Amino acid sequence: MSKEKKQAEGLTRNNPQGGTVHGHGQKIVSSEHLASPENWPLSEVEYGMTIVYNAFSQWMVRCATASGIGELAVLDILILHNINHRGREKRLNDIAFMLNIIDTHTVNYAIKKLLKLELVVGSKRGKEIFYATSDKGRAACEEYGRVREQCLLDGLKLLDVDADQLVTLAATLRSMSGLYDQASRAAASL
Repeated sequence: MSKEKKQAEGLTRNNPQGGTVHGHGQKIVSSEHLASPENWPLSEVEYGMTIVYNAFSQWMVRCATASGIGELAVLDILILHNINHRGREKRLNDIAFMLNIIDTHTVNYAIKKLLKLELVVGSKRGKEIFYATSDKGRAACEEYGRVREQCLLDGLKLLDVDADQLVTLAATLRSMSGLYDQASRAAASL
């Protein structure tokens, strides 16, 4: 079959099974071997999540750098913002739970880094340590928010996405998180 005829029928390397394709005429996946005919859409979502995760990580680090806290890694930034959230003190386990992090030692390492940089403070109550942002940490979070507003939110307006669509997307992503949590438990029991 000629290349033109294959393309006309939808049979391409990116769509070996034929049928409807999305976007610009090709299914976009990162690993064709994981995309069976029945689950191409999920593979497309996974690829989308992968590139969004990487872009979001890069964005957080660049925004933090522009905010004057360039020595922070992605997890450090997430934890700093979580500790700052609502101005309430938080325990390490609460932070890990809110961010869906199983390996609490990574949270502990990030908190130690934030303590050393004087962005957070800890207060011991019994056997527990509660963390809060310092004045320096709150100022860094506020500056991060200002940079975010300036650099990210203006670009969001160009996407022509309304608030309801963003709320729906956020709910879908949280639901997908539950799906992957269950699948990881199933894989761990194999």
